[in-house]
Amino acid sequence: MINNELEKLALAIRKRIIKLAYECNSNVHLGGALSMVDVLAVLYGEVLRGIGEPYEERDKFVLSKGHGALALFATLGELGIISEERLLTYLADGSNLCAHPVMEPGIGIESSNGSLGQGISMAVGMALSAKRKKRDYRVYTIIGNGESNEGLVWEALSSAAQFRLDNFTVILDDNKFQNDGASEQVMYYPNYMERLQAFGFHTLEIDGHNISEIRKALSSNPLRNMPTAIVADTIKGHGISFMENNNSWHHNRLTQKNYELAMKELEEQKYGD
Repeated sequence: MINNELEKLALAIRKRIIKLAYECNSNVHLGGALSMVDVLAVLYGEVLRGIGEPYEERDKFVLSKGHGALALFATLGELGIISEERLLTYLADGSNLCAHPVMEPGIGIESSNGSLGQGISMAVGMALSAKRKKRDYRVYTIIGNGESNEGLVWEALSSAAQFRLDNFTVILDDNKFQNDGASEQVMYYPNYMERLQAFGFHTLEIDGHNISEIRKALSSNPLRNMPTAIVADTIKGHGISFMENNNSWHHNRLTQKNYELAMKELEEQKYGD
């Protein structure tokens, strides 16, 4: 895809997120879902190889910041991997499309998680398995800046470097907020680049809403024997003015008024940014 097409995909994903959030008539994790949409659009629109192919033949994506699952479901819906009928079951009793991912490799949901740090740990294990079995697939994972307060995240990062997993890419969605408020008031690492480099990663820093920068970072050739880390500078609630940098939308319910306002704003956008 070209930038224009990926921007349109990101916009379509945002619209679907808002639509699903409103129709489920429940509180939903919106802010953190919207902050990573552009990265997901590039991953699924261009980067991941072999989507829909047998397990050993396709690249893997693990959403470690599992509370952003709505963005993943919306992306899979836009690609036709999750049917329209099934999307309507989001947050319904008995549905696997719930607040966090439920493992279903057949549709590319590689990990059940919700406890922070579990997803990246599984992703590292998958990348290590690929190396030892001499498989060609790459493993990508998105973690959150709030999630990065967990020691388990840094243990996983240490393991990726120790085992020289040059088939592994971690993307940090640094939207500056977490459940309890602004990250700088909770536990914030202002120098993620330096920390990740110190852990043995080839590290890049990008605007997480700039399609060109995301494409360039994700298409860069990995360094031999080094895992890759991409620090994406993002805005929580990106694309909806009243949600941007407003942590009350970390987990909240859309009224009809707010739904209509959000959709109006998205309809007025030419592309996803």
